[in-house]
Amino acid sequence: QVQLVESGGGLVQAGGSLRLSCAASGRTFINNAMGWFRQAPGNEREFVAAINWSGGRTYYADSVKGRFTISRDNAKNTVYLQMNSLKVEDTAVYYCAADLQRTLVASRRPDEYAYWGQGTRVTVSS
Repeated sequence: QVQLVESGGGLVQAGGSLRLSCAASGRTFINNAMGWFRQAPGNEREFVAAINWSGGRTYYADSVKGRFTISRDNAKNTVYLQMNSLKVEDTAVYYCAADLQRTLVASRRPDEYAYWGQGTRVTVSS
């Protein structure tokens, strides 16, 4: 059974940092682009960051650029999202996802990702 399991969420004050992890099991995703998305209450799921298979290409939403960093460790079949200078508006459930179609580049569209984790909640207080 293929699973993506996120961890690392929690409650943090504005200006603080969190590091999210997404561990894959059941199959390897080392040849696949991976992404992070988030969904706040009442909002649609939105793109946060994505990374190609090697980590050589990364993509960010304008709202997180310069604050968040996506990375991956293919030996561990794990993707990370380092979140710094967190803002109240970053509060959401964060999901990682695997794209089975893309390797060299990564998509910003959630409908192009085939596998999803269950999400980890991030709450940023003022």
